[in-house]
Amino acid sequence: MSERKYGVTDKATRFNEDGLTFLLGMKGERPHPPICQTLGFHLIEVSEGRAVFEGMPRIEHYNPIGTVHAGFTATLLDSALACAIWSTVGNEEAWTTLEIKLNFVRQVTHETGMVRAQAKVLHRGGTMAISQADLKDLHGRLLAHGTGTRMIIPPKD
Repeated sequence: MSERKYGVTDKATRFNEDGLTFLLGMKGERPHPPICQTLGFHLIEVSEGRAVFEGMPRIEHYNPIGTVHAGFTATLLDSALACAIWSTVGNEEAWTTLEIKLNFVRQVTHETGMVRAQAKVLHRGGTMAISQADLKDLHGRLLAHGTGTRMIIPPKD
C-alpha cells in the first residue's frame, strides 16, 4: 500500500461526489482527514450503508488512570457511525451529527492491539439516518458499541 496522505479536501470536491464515491477515494488518491493521523486510525472498508475503521491504541492515548482515553474509542466509533451514513448521501446533500450514544464494555490499553469499528445504517430516511457500530479487538471481544443519529440536509435550490 502506498503511504497515506493527510489533509482536508475542498468543499467543491466534497459536493461534486456522492458520499460513497468520496469515501472510496480515500483508498486511493484522496487524503485521509488529519484526525486519522493524529489518533492513528483509518477507514479500511466502505460500501453503501457500511463503514469499517481500524486503529491502534497507543500509550499516547492514555488518560491519568492508565488506560486509553474514552475519547479515542468515541472518535473511532463516531467516525464509523458517520461514514456508514455518509456512504448513503447524495452529491448535493449534506449531513450533521444530531446525537451519539456509546457504551464502553471493556478497558482499552496499548496491549489490546489493533481494534476495529464496524458500523452499519439501521435507518435512512429523507431527513434523518441512524447507524450502529461495534468496536472489537482482533479476537472478536466487544470493547464498546454505540448508535448515532445524523440529520440529512437536502440540496439548496
